[in-house]
Amino acid sequence: MDLLVTYDVDTTTPEGRARLRRVAKICEAYGHRVQKSVFEIVLRETDKLHLVARLNSTIDQKLDSVRLYRLPHRALDDVEHLGKARDTEPRGPLVI
Repeated sequence: MDLLVTYDVDTTTPEGRARLRRVAKICEAYGHRVQKSVFEIVLRETDKLHLVARLNSTIDQKLDSVRLYRLPHRALDDVEHLGKARDTEPRGPLVI
């Protein structure tokens, strides 16, 4: 499945800045960063369950927000992009 994941983590405290780094690391393990807090991710349903569980256990439910947009099948293959070229293809190899 194709997902677009966005997040907004409260960084007004040192703990919040640490959460932000952990959320980013989790997302980097599953997909490609396309903006500072936006990731394109291609994965299986079981991997999505793991991703959601990891994010859910990392964020502060009262301060942070993570949004996962399930896109139509292979939607990331047809992204119109302006500006700086995409560094990686969404279905290309993911190097961690």
